[in-house]
Amino acid sequence: MILVPIKDFADAKQRLAPVLTPEQRSELARVMFTDVLRALAGLREAPAVAIVTRNAEATRLAAEFGFARIYDGLNAGETEAIACGTEQAAARGAEFTLVIPADVPLVTPQEIQRVLDSAPSQGTVLAAAADNQGTNAILRRPAALFPAQFGNHSFVPHLRAAIATRKPTVVLKLEGLALDIDRPADLKSLARASGNTASQQLVRSWEFGHVAVARAAGF
Repeated sequence: MILVPIKDFADAKQRLAPVLTPEQRSELARVMFTDVLRALAGLREAPAVAIVTRNAEATRLAAEFGFARIYDGLNAGETEAIACGTEQAAARGAEFTLVIPADVPLVTPQEIQRVLDSAPSQGTVLAAAADNQGTNAILRRPAALFPAQFGNHSFVPHLRAAIATRKPTVVLKLEGLALDIDRPADLKSLARASGNTASQQLVRSWEFGHVAVARAAGF
């Protein structure tokens, strides 16, 4: 089962507050989430997909793609959401869990398929964020092989936990999946990257790809 954690849009992306209004941050979170759902819908043979959330709007958007919801009543954070999602996935008989963040708007169906195709019969697949610090995809088979602990420096702990299982561990570098949007500089990277996702169109409309604006924002 593929799990996508998503918090309430209204409180999204607080670290972008220096350059975006609350309304803009909410809109960006919503559009990025939709880009991720669109990529998942493009898989040729998609496994079950569930978003992990309490948010009614996110649930409605996911339902438009035929995806299910695992209710996350706490809305405490990504680690807690994935713990909840993993427990529910395992209880439903899922053979594996693959966590994809909701803020990787350049991810493609081909990249997600590569993660799935790289999975050992038992073991782990990891894909790092662009800074090699965070984890932007983690596939575990069996579904609850080890706990996932997300944060700015989660990749090395995940790698150590995967190795400690003594099962095969695959590490991938995937360009689109690597870009998550957390800091003001990430908006410039998103705007200037090749492609034309809805998220890119949005940040370009705010002119984050323009040199003058980037300098004014301190990028």
